[in-house]
Amino acid sequence: MTFTHRRTVLTALATAAVSGPLLGSLTATPAHATGDLDIYTSNTDLYKKLAGKEGVEFARRYKRHEYVDHSTPQSYPYNRTTVMALHGGGIETGTSELCLGIAGYHPATFAPLQDGHGVHDYWMFEGLRTSGNRDLHVTAKNCDDHVALSMAFSSLNVLSLHGCTSAQAGTVPQAVVVGGLNTRFKTLLKAEFDAVGIAWRDGNETPDLAGVNPNNPVNRTMLSKGGQLELTTELRAAMFTNNTRAGRAGSTTPVFDRFVGACRAAITKLHQGADQVIL
Repeated sequence: MTFTHRRTVLTALATAAVSGPLLGSLTATPAHATGDLDIYTSNTDLYKKLAGKEGVEFARRYKRHEYVDHSTPQSYPYNRTTVMALHGGGIETGTSELCLGIAGYHPATFAPLQDGHGVHDYWMFEGLRTSGNRDLHVTAKNCDDHVALSMAFSSLNVLSLHGCTSAQAGTVPQAVVVGGLNTRFKTLLKAEFDAVGIAWRDGNETPDLAGVNPNNPVNRTMLSKGGQLELTTELRAAMFTNNTRAGRAGSTTPVFDRFVGACRAAITKLHQGADQVIL
């Protein structure tokens, strides 16, 4: 397997020597497709079978920024990137808060971040149950939510956030698998993770977490490619001091800030590419 930040791995090994064994292996561990246990065949199937339960058992949140161009001689900005959390809330914990943060909003107050990287559109599906949220999981390739797909179709890029275990990823406990079909986006994300000391593994080494299915919303963009991040349970847990649905948004840690900052910096650099111009 490959970690670009060798120091991060050595630090994790040194920590394990005094605090217990690593929860993930440093050799490749087979990942298991999370869709194998899905109850619902699609989002539409879930919405129909749980009719009347939205806002109680599950929720959808999104923001599409308004862009208006009434001028003949001038042109104005347009949205390039949408951030998604297909399994937010209690399904893959922490991904809702990350979705908001990477889109440029404080997850508790929704105040825009003042870091110079702007704001992006976002969409998330969230489990609201006190337990059993895994039953609400719809594997990404089966996502047919109308708003989610329309936002992906009209974006040049999607960054999709997911959760996995370190055993599935075959990594040290705190790590992220970087996938999706946009190889340049992956390269930029990995470089930014290196810069802030976050261990990563390339999705090409973990096929079930690679995010390369063309039906996955992450790749249903105007460019037919995007970036997907699978964060281990331990990495997500380290991002909050109160790791509950009610507590996460207001208790983010420096780990959260570093991860969000790395993703936002990568998106800004991605936007500078020649393929990011809509004529």
